[in-house]
Amino acid sequence: MSKAHRGKGIRGTPNRGRGVCPVCKKDNVKVLYEQEIDGAKAKICKVCKATLKNKKT
Repeated sequence: MSKAHRGKGIRGTPNRGRGVCPVCKKDNVKVLYEQEIDGAKAKICKVCKATLKNKKT
């Protein structure tokens, strides 16, 4: 079966969901995960999301 619709949700976002992660400051990574940082909502990369999740426990 084809995978024609894979990634369809991020195609409509600016720059296809890529930008600068506010946590690790990496450039041109996918910033798709919304997280609350210092009381404000920000979109962060997958690696930072996992790091923050593992630090909570």
